[in-house]
Amino acid sequence: MNSNSDLQIAGDILEVQHLLQPAREHPATVSEFVGLARTIAADRAQWEPLVRYDTTTRWYHRLRTGPGYEVWLLSWVPGQGSGLHDHGPSSGVLTVLEGRLTERTERATRALDSGAQRVFAPGYAHEVVNDSLEPAVSLHIYYPGLTEMPMHAAQCAPAAVDVVPA
Repeated sequence: MNSNSDLQIAGDILEVQHLLQPAREHPATVSEFVGLARTIAADRAQWEPLVRYDTTTRWYHRLRTGPGYEVWLLSWVPGQGSGLHDHGPSSGVLTVLEGRLTERTERATRALDSGAQRVFAPGYAHEVVNDSLEPAVSLHIYYPGLTEMPMHAAQCAPAAVDVVPA
Protein backbone atom coordinates (compact mmCIF):
# COMPACT_ATOMS: atom_id res chain seq x y z
CA MET A 1 0.00 0.00 0.00
CA ASN A 2 1.30 3.45 -0.85
CA SER A 3 1.85 5.30 2.41
CA ASN A 4 2.18 8.64 0.55
CA SER A 5 -1.48 8.59 -0.44
CA ASP A 6 -3.95 10.66 1.55
CA LEU A 7 -6.76 8.36 0.40
CA GLN A 8 -6.63 4.69 1.21
CA ILE A 9 -9.40 2.16 0.83
CA ALA A 10 -9.65 -0.38 3.61
CA GLY A 11 -11.55 -3.51 2.75
CA ASP A 12 -14.24 -4.37 0.23
CA ILE A 13 -17.04 -1.81 -0.30
CA LEU A 14 -19.46 -4.70 -0.87
CA GLU A 15 -18.94 -5.72 2.77
CA VAL A 16 -20.65 -2.54 3.94
CA GLN A 17 -24.10 -3.16 2.45
CA HIS A 18 -25.69 -0.35 4.46
CA LEU A 19 -23.69 2.16 2.35
CA LEU A 20 -24.93 0.82 -1.00
CA GLN A 21 -28.07 2.12 -2.67
CA PRO A 22 -30.66 -0.58 -3.29
CA ALA A 23 -31.27 -1.37 -6.95
CA ARG A 24 -34.51 0.22 -8.17
CA GLU A 25 -37.11 -1.91 -9.84
CA HIS A 26 -38.06 0.99 -12.13
CA PRO A 27 -35.99 3.95 -13.36
CA ALA A 28 -36.57 7.37 -11.82
CA THR A 29 -33.79 9.59 -13.22
CA VAL A 30 -32.68 10.53 -16.72
CA SER A 31 -29.53 8.44 -16.38
CA GLU A 32 -31.57 5.43 -15.24
CA PHE A 33 -33.89 5.77 -18.26
CA VAL A 34 -30.83 5.95 -20.54
CA GLY A 35 -29.51 2.84 -18.77
CA LEU A 36 -32.83 1.05 -19.26
CA ALA A 37 -32.72 1.86 -22.98
CA ARG A 38 -29.17 0.50 -23.23
CA THR A 39 -30.14 -2.67 -21.36
CA ILE A 40 -33.09 -3.31 -23.68
CA ALA A 41 -30.97 -2.50 -26.76
CA ALA A 42 -28.37 -5.07 -25.69
CA ASP A 43 -31.02 -7.80 -25.31
CA ARG A 44 -31.88 -8.40 -28.99
CA ALA A 45 -33.83 -11.56 -28.12
CA GLN A 46 -36.31 -9.35 -26.25
CA TRP A 47 -37.17 -6.99 -29.12
CA GLU A 48 -35.94 -8.38 -32.45
CA PRO A 49 -38.68 -11.05 -32.90
CA LEU A 50 -41.35 -8.37 -32.42
CA VAL A 51 -40.17 -6.02 -35.20
CA ARG A 52 -42.41 -5.68 -38.24
CA TYR A 53 -41.91 -3.46 -41.28
CA ASP A 54 -44.89 -1.72 -42.85
CA THR A 55 -44.48 0.20 -46.09
CA THR A 56 -47.71 2.16 -45.62
CA THR A 57 -47.12 3.55 -42.13
CA ARG A 58 -44.55 3.53 -39.37
CA TRP A 59 -44.93 0.39 -37.28
CA TYR A 60 -44.84 0.66 -33.49
CA HIS A 61 -45.32 -1.64 -30.52
CA ARG A 62 -45.51 -0.81 -26.82
CA LEU A 63 -42.80 -3.03 -25.39
CA ARG A 64 -43.15 -2.25 -21.69
CA THR A 65 -44.79 0.04 -19.17
CA GLY A 66 -43.80 0.96 -15.66
CA PRO A 67 -44.93 3.46 -13.08
CA GLY A 68 -45.00 6.71 -15.03
CA TYR A 69 -43.19 5.55 -18.19
CA GLU A 70 -43.64 3.64 -21.44
CA VAL A 71 -41.17 1.88 -23.74
CA TRP A 72 -42.00 1.77 -27.46
CA LEU A 73 -40.36 -0.13 -30.31
CA LEU A 74 -40.63 1.49 -33.79
CA SER A 75 -39.56 0.42 -37.25
CA TRP A 76 -38.82 2.72 -40.17
CA VAL A 77 -38.58 1.68 -43.80
CA PRO A 78 -36.63 4.00 -46.12
CA GLY A 79 -38.39 7.32 -46.56
CA GLN A 80 -40.63 7.07 -43.49
CA GLY A 81 -40.61 9.94 -41.01
CA SER A 82 -42.42 11.23 -37.97
CA GLY A 83 -43.17 14.76 -39.10
CA LEU A 84 -42.16 17.69 -36.92
CA HIS A 85 -43.62 17.13 -33.45
CA ASP A 86 -43.03 17.39 -29.73
CA HIS A 87 -44.09 15.04 -26.92
CA GLY A 88 -46.26 17.36 -24.84
CA PRO A 89 -45.39 17.05 -21.14
CA SER A 90 -43.23 13.96 -21.64
CA SER A 91 -39.45 13.72 -21.61
CA GLY A 92 -37.83 10.93 -23.53
CA VAL A 93 -34.92 8.82 -24.64
CA LEU A 94 -34.58 7.78 -28.29
CA THR A 95 -32.15 4.94 -29.04
CA VAL A 96 -31.36 3.63 -32.53
CA LEU A 97 -31.26 -0.16 -32.37
CA GLU A 98 -30.57 -0.92 -36.04
CA GLY A 99 -29.90 1.11 -39.14
CA ARG A 100 -29.58 4.87 -39.37
CA LEU A 101 -32.05 7.65 -38.66
CA THR A 102 -31.84 11.40 -39.14
CA GLU A 103 -33.08 13.82 -36.49
CA ARG A 104 -33.93 17.34 -37.62
CA THR A 105 -34.60 20.29 -35.34
CA GLU A 106 -34.65 24.03 -35.97
CA ARG A 107 -31.00 24.16 -34.89
CA ALA A 108 -29.36 21.09 -36.42
CA THR A 109 -29.58 17.88 -38.39
CA ARG A 110 -28.03 14.82 -36.76
CA ALA A 111 -27.23 11.44 -38.24
CA LEU A 112 -28.10 8.79 -35.66
CA ASP A 113 -26.37 5.48 -36.30
CA SER A 114 -27.08 2.24 -34.48
CA GLY A 115 -26.37 2.75 -30.77
CA ALA A 116 -26.92 6.53 -30.86
CA GLN A 117 -29.09 7.99 -28.12
CA ARG A 118 -30.91 11.31 -27.79
CA VAL A 119 -32.45 12.59 -24.56
CA PHE A 120 -35.09 15.30 -24.73
CA ALA A 121 -37.20 17.39 -22.37
CA PRO A 122 -40.90 18.29 -22.63
CA GLY A 123 -41.63 20.60 -25.55
CA TYR A 124 -38.55 19.54 -27.56
CA ALA A 125 -39.62 19.62 -31.22
CA HIS A 126 -37.96 17.36 -33.75
CA GLU A 127 -38.54 15.27 -36.82
CA VAL A 128 -37.10 11.78 -37.18
CA VAL A 129 -36.68 10.33 -40.68
CA ASN A 130 -35.16 7.25 -42.26
CA ASP A 131 -33.15 8.90 -45.06
CA SER A 132 -31.13 5.74 -45.68
CA LEU A 133 -31.71 2.89 -48.12
CA GLU A 134 -32.08 0.28 -45.34
CA PRO A 135 -34.78 -0.23 -42.69
CA ALA A 136 -34.16 1.06 -39.17
CA VAL A 137 -35.43 0.18 -35.69
CA SER A 138 -35.57 2.50 -32.70
CA LEU A 139 -36.53 2.35 -29.04
CA HIS A 140 -38.35 5.23 -27.35
CA ILE A 141 -38.89 5.72 -23.63
CA TYR A 142 -41.34 8.43 -22.54
CA TYR A 143 -41.77 9.65 -18.98
CA PRO A 144 -44.40 10.36 -18.03
CA GLY A 145 -46.03 8.03 -20.55
CA LEU A 146 -46.90 9.62 -23.87
CA THR A 147 -50.32 11.30 -23.72
CA GLU A 148 -49.96 13.71 -26.64
CA MET A 149 -47.76 14.32 -29.65
CA PRO A 150 -48.56 17.76 -31.07
CA MET A 151 -47.57 18.15 -34.71
CA HIS A 152 -45.92 21.38 -35.88
CA ALA A 153 -46.54 23.02 -39.24
CA ALA A 154 -43.09 24.62 -39.66
CA GLN A 155 -40.39 22.61 -41.36
CA CYS A 156 -37.23 21.65 -39.49
CA ALA A 157 -33.78 22.48 -40.72
CA PRO A 158 -33.19 21.19 -44.25
CA ALA A 159 -30.92 18.22 -44.90
CA ALA A 160 -28.23 20.62 -46.19
CA VAL A 161 -27.47 21.78 -42.64
CA ASP A 162 -24.19 20.46 -41.25
CA VAL A 163 -24.58 17.09 -39.61
CA VAL A 164 -23.69 17.20 -35.92
CA PRO A 165 -22.42 13.94 -34.39
CA ALA A 166 -24.83 12.45 -31.87
